[in-house]
Amino acid sequence: MKTLKGPGIFLAQFASDEAPFNTLADIARWASSLGFVGVQIPSNDARLFDLEQAATSKTYCDDITGMLAEHGVAVTELSTHLQGQLVASHPAYDRLFDGFAPPALRGHPQQRQAWAVEQLKLAAKASHNLGLTAHATFSGALAWQLFYPWPQRPAGLVEEAFAELGRRWKPILDAFDEVGVDVCYELHPGEDLHDGVTFERFLDAVDHHPRANILFDPSHMVLQQMDYLQFIDNYHERIRAFHVKDAEFRPNGRSGVYGGYQNWIDRPGRFRSLGDGQIDFGAIFSKLAQYDYPGWAVLEWECCIKDAQQGAQEGAPFIRDHIIKVTERAFDDFASSGSDRAFNRSILGLE
Repeated sequence: MKTLKGPGIFLAQFASDEAPFNTLADIARWASSLGFVGVQIPSNDARLFDLEQAATSKTYCDDITGMLAEHGVAVTELSTHLQGQLVASHPAYDRLFDGFAPPALRGHPQQRQAWAVEQLKLAAKASHNLGLTAHATFSGALAWQLFYPWPQRPAGLVEEAFAELGRRWKPILDAFDEVGVDVCYELHPGEDLHDGVTFERFLDAVDHHPRANILFDPSHMVLQQMDYLQFIDNYHERIRAFHVKDAEFRPNGRSGVYGGYQNWIDRPGRFRSLGDGQIDFGAIFSKLAQYDYPGWAVLEWECCIKDAQQGAQEGAPFIRDHIIKVTERAFDDFASSGSDRAFNRSILGLE
């Protein structure tokens, strides 16, 4: 068994124009001061990271690795959540998602999509140059607006959407395969890959590509009322990244899973700081250890109540205390009587 690496922290929710959150060196120093030993870097944030330079310069990546090591942290994964969203986007969301692309590409969905694909391919090379084995992203969505079956969907519509999604992602997965890095899709409402069934549809569409894997975030499963522990049992072989994020779901007589278009603080399902929600992280960390999860435990902080700084301060010890140092021997080895094949056969009365 493997001991999980961590605690790590996803920097996307903390980066800003104010120090110490406006440079990678300063935010790494801040994260380290709180007890984090890993940082997941949003590759779209030029204040922290130059994706194109990382894809073309091993020296740049070595400098980053060295600088982070001086502050006691390492890169856990790169993230292309926003770029991944644009690999596949239905026209209904064009104006809403335009902000994820450079200004020159806004209003030009075809050019924007081509840019997003290139960003993912750059991320594959950058991940390799950083010595990483996993990458965090979103799948994008062509069919999300169809998630509820009304009006009736024409026969074959969902199948065609996933076939197209597979066609778009297959060359990207191949690029990651060339450099030995797993693509870890965060299963998330708003993405075509948002639960186990949709992930299986996608696997079929990409011929069960070995690099098509999962970023496990139990908070999104709580909000969908899924069994997040059974999910690990079902898909542990494909889980290659892990967002440690808490959530709660408290339905009432006015609203449930869909949320009634309410603000986050009023929704029955909402994200919480670690320890403030309903998720059984003890069971999650046990299952991931049981199944030899090879990666990092990374805090993704999102809470509509608690201050971000407090959430981060509490997050590092929470994760550290949940990481299980796996045993190297069986608990009952002290009672072992030794064995060989002949001895075993004699016990069975076979010799």
